[in-house]
Amino acid sequence: MNDSDFIERYGGIYEHSPWVAERARRWLEDDASLESIATCMADCVDNASPEQQLALIRAHPDLAGRAQIAGELTPASTSEQASAGLDRCSEAEYTRFQDLNERYTTKFGFPFVMAVRDRSRVEILDAFEQRLDNDYETEFETALVEIHRIARLRLEMLA
Repeated sequence: MNDSDFIERYGGIYEHSPWVAERARRWLEDDASLESIATCMADCVDNASPEQQLALIRAHPDLAGRAQIAGELTPASTSEQASAGLDRCSEAEYTRFQDLNERYTTKFGFPFVMAVRDRSRVEILDAFEQRLDNDYETEFETALVEIHRIARLRLEMLA
């Protein structure tokens, strides 16, 4: 697979951040395994500058947010949020998500990120509430861990 084909295939694994695939491609053999690709891409993120990591976190949409309602999510994010039933929130749940999204973003300066595929709305809302008590550094690292989980799930969907 040439570089442009690789980036075309894997450029969306990390939300709106094709730079991850571009960097990973430099280190990967043509016949790299899914595990090798996942590890290399994660290493590229982990070794990026804090500013690049923050931009990556900020590239993620709010859960059950306005972008979802407006149909502006990437296909992968749409599928992930739908798997958790976030496209079927009651009015009360939607209002709670909006409140939590606003509180979280105000506190941390980036959106709440969680690998939600096949999680319930209750689980997600509980995690949201718990993580609001974290400090900035803990939550920054937690967001990156969750982003790696999302990326792994997206890679597995391609396999």
